[in-house]
Amino acid sequence: MRVIGLMSGTSVDGIDAALVEISGSIHDLTVQFLAGETYPYPSDLREKILAVCGGAALSMADFAQLDDAIATQFAQAALSIQNGQAIADLIGSHGQTVYHQPPLKKELGYSLQLGRGATIADQTGITTVSNFREADIAIGGHGAPLVPTVDAALLSHPTYSRCVQNIGGIGNVAYLPATSATQPSPMRGWDTGPGNVLLDLAVEHLSQGSRTYDQDGAWAATGEPCQALVDRWLQQDFFQQLPPKSTGREHFGQSYLQTCLIDANAYQLNPAEILATLTELTAASIAHSYRTFLPQMPDQILLCGGGSRNLCLKQRIQSRLSDIPVMTTDEAGLSADFKEAIAFAVLAYWRHRKIPGNSPETTGASKAVLLGEINYARENFRVIA
Repeated sequence: MRVIGLMSGTSVDGIDAALVEISGSIHDLTVQFLAGETYPYPSDLREKILAVCGGAALSMADFAQLDDAIATQFAQAALSIQNGQAIADLIGSHGQTVYHQPPLKKELGYSLQLGRGATIADQTGITTVSNFREADIAIGGHGAPLVPTVDAALLSHPTYSRCVQNIGGIGNVAYLPATSATQPSPMRGWDTGPGNVLLDLAVEHLSQGSRTYDQDGAWAATGEPCQALVDRWLQQDFFQQLPPKSTGREHFGQSYLQTCLIDANAYQLNPAEILATLTELTAASIAHSYRTFLPQMPDQILLCGGGSRNLCLKQRIQSRLSDIPVMTTDEAGLSADFKEAIAFAVLAYWRHRKIPGNSPETTGASKAVLLGEINYARENFRVIA
């Protein structure tokens, strides 16, 4: 089956679209990567999304307009990625997260992704699966991270245990035990903390808006991190919290950055030192998470997401985990840039095949359930086998 996966993460950089050919089920899942492209948001739309993520109030009319505007961008990405190839059978759209609240004691969590699937289905003429997180949240889960189940199907190794570390706006890990082990540890997964989100916010602030990210980590690489600050920040509640756990811009966003800047001012850090220290926080939070919560350290670490291209960050992770090879999922045969989009194509495929897509071990849900709502196109309706 030919499936399109669509994903935009907490960095709000744009829409990652992946076109893949999928066959098999879970243990015999095969994914052939056909094409991948990132489609940036129009600048005014990105600003609106970031404002909402930051807590800006919206009327219901403006909310509906934003929902449809995002859906239209996702639909255009789906149409563009096909580029004259055969029409896809299915779309899996993660949508754009604008709010995420983990479960609180006896209260269910809440996660909102804009870009409604019905609009994408209508504009593309392709059946679309969306709203993947809701079913997991409804039975007590965090609704995140959802990708570890796909990682286990595509990246498990017979002899090596692996940590697949996604570094988008937020970092998350999937721990995959070696499949041939006589008594393998269970798969694990959780959000490790900030990925690129604080770095991007800091770059925009420190450059007075002239830059939106630190390409290759070049700016941070010119500064020396303040280890005392990193050690202090790592004592905060989120980093000590037991998995399953999830987070987002609501925690590691603009207000968190302002606190970090105040802390950095007390140490009289210059801009390069601030970026180096925030980069070190991402690297240190990953290493701390592994050493604190894993049953054992992995044999390999596979990075993916935009942060995998940040050479300074990758070097700092390697430094923190010096005896473990730090690579990217490219080296394991799966695109590091489009792995998350590929994952939502797989989750849509599993939803179509009536295969549960979540992992209770990683989300905290009470059981495995089908993920996603199926939206059929009103025009060009096609029944897919």
